[in-house]
Amino acid sequence: MPALTTTSDGFLLRGRPLRIISGAMHYFRIHPDLWADRLHKARLMGLNTVETYVPWNLHQPDPDGPVVLDGILDLPRYLELAQAEGLHVLLRPGPFICAEWDGGGLPSWLTAGPDIRLRSSDPRFTGAIDRYLDLLLPPLLPHLAASGGPVIAVQVENEYGAYGDDTAYLTHLHQAFRSRGVEELLFTCDQAVPEHQAAGSLPGTLATGTFGSRIEENLTRLRAHRSEGPLMCTEFWVGWFDHWGEEHHTRSGADAAADLDRLLAAGASVNIYMFHGGTNFGFTNGANHDHAYAPVVTSYDYDAPLTEHGDPGPKYHAFREVIARHAPVPDEPVPAPSRKLPPAAVELDRRAALLPYAVARTEPVHAPGAPLTQHELGQRAGYVLYRTTVPVAGDGVLHFTGGVGDRAQVFLDGAPAGVLERERHEEALPVRVPRPGATLEVLVENMGGVNYGPRIGAPKGLLGPVAFDGAPLDGWDCRPLPLDDLRDLPLGTAPATGPAFHHGTFEVDEPADAFLALPGWTKGQAWINGFHLGRYWNRGPQRTLYVPAPVLRPGRNELLLLELHATTTGRARLTDTPDLGPEKPR
Repeated sequence: MPALTTTSDGFLLRGRPLRIISGAMHYFRIHPDLWADRLHKARLMGLNTVETYVPWNLHQPDPDGPVVLDGILDLPRYLELAQAEGLHVLLRPGPFICAEWDGGGLPSWLTAGPDIRLRSSDPRFTGAIDRYLDLLLPPLLPHLAASGGPVIAVQVENEYGAYGDDTAYLTHLHQAFRSRGVEELLFTCDQAVPEHQAAGSLPGTLATGTFGSRIEENLTRLRAHRSEGPLMCTEFWVGWFDHWGEEHHTRSGADAAADLDRLLAAGASVNIYMFHGGTNFGFTNGANHDHAYAPVVTSYDYDAPLTEHGDPGPKYHAFREVIARHAPVPDEPVPAPSRKLPPAAVELDRRAALLPYAVARTEPVHAPGAPLTQHELGQRAGYVLYRTTVPVAGDGVLHFTGGVGDRAQVFLDGAPAGVLERERHEEALPVRVPRPGATLEVLVENMGGVNYGPRIGAPKGLLGPVAFDGAPLDGWDCRPLPLDDLRDLPLGTAPATGPAFHHGTFEVDEPADAFLALPGWTKGQAWINGFHLGRYWNRGPQRTLYVPAPVLRPGRNELLLLELHATTTGRARLTDTPDLGPEKPR
């Protein structure tokens, strides 16, 4: 019998009533040295539970390799810390997580299959899930409540009713957890829409809802779907995420707190999405694709109660007051903001051009005909450099059949010739070829895999043949550039034109949180001491990147930028204040 059971209108944990008051915080978006701090602040706001997704694509990057459970992916350690803080855990292992995460958490080696039916009872999909769960679940079983651990419930899929209606698939997942030793309460979550609830739920499995407003209406819809059992909002949306080129989304703290009060006054349980958003470090951000491709920014602040950098925001105080009306809240002071690094300038005085480095240090994969996509090259994220020659000179049009995935910079004999973007549906570029046999190079950036809807798994890189004035260009050298090991960069003091790495050092007396500001820079990636902070872009809204204190060290520190275009300065700034851009209230 599971530790957490249901009654006609609530939960019992080992026979005692439990109102779940939870908050979402994803361990993989938080530096692991800060997990304990964030969990402590969750409890002090009045939460008795935390919720997290589990990203399949990071935990199993190789279909034939082991599951990765170390560093920022050390989920067993995260669960231990949650239990030490006195918190229960809701575990949402996917296989699909959405979460504005690269590919919705589905591995690129799986989604690259040309005709595989994702999130279905296609045996190729369920077989891959089974192999993954065979590896993932054994290390987690000791942390389930049945074994004395903090995990009291496990989710079956994620908002599946908005995607499909393959009940056999959901049943397979349910049985997959049970047959591998998961005794805990299983639940589904879907938007509080009758069609979604019907398609995404299973008999005998707790059905929960996702919504951020219209509390009474949505709870009534949930009750109409299931006449008895606990009412629970598994994603109470209190903020939102941002795309590049938009404003920073916010939601009034008073408005969100009033809806939280309505939810708790109705006797429902809740999971606040997000309690603490964190950061899409490295190449982990997702994207949406409705009418156009729209990649998500590096910050996942989400306008949550606990900010991206872990300080209590206005919602933290407002939610704590609301929770105290309905449940015990620790009689301890609200956490103070963390110490910040004093503002400082960083001179970037060493450089290395990217394209010559890529040609000299990476082995090409030769494609005699059309270029290969990033999936065909076996690369999950990062960049690909494509290279061929144009046999004739003169003015003409380069045509990229199928477009690019997701942003391509074009060079002729090393000179910039233009940019094409997936989000603008661009497939053609007028150019002037300087001479017969000119070298054509195309640097394509994967801006993040679509995380929701039917376009999950859409290919990256060059997406079809390339022609100049109708004549096909063949014989491509394709160089994957994952940028996961940059220790051999040939840094020097000579000027570098075009895409280039820029390196500088700075001194720190005592590490503390900071924010990297890059006025005068255009677009690229940033690393500090080898830790990949993520993508920057002057398109905004985000204008600073969060630098967690544990990334820094006393004494000398290193900053590395990959600038894809041009910079008007050789200097970056470390500041003590985040800037996520102009706000757009929801």
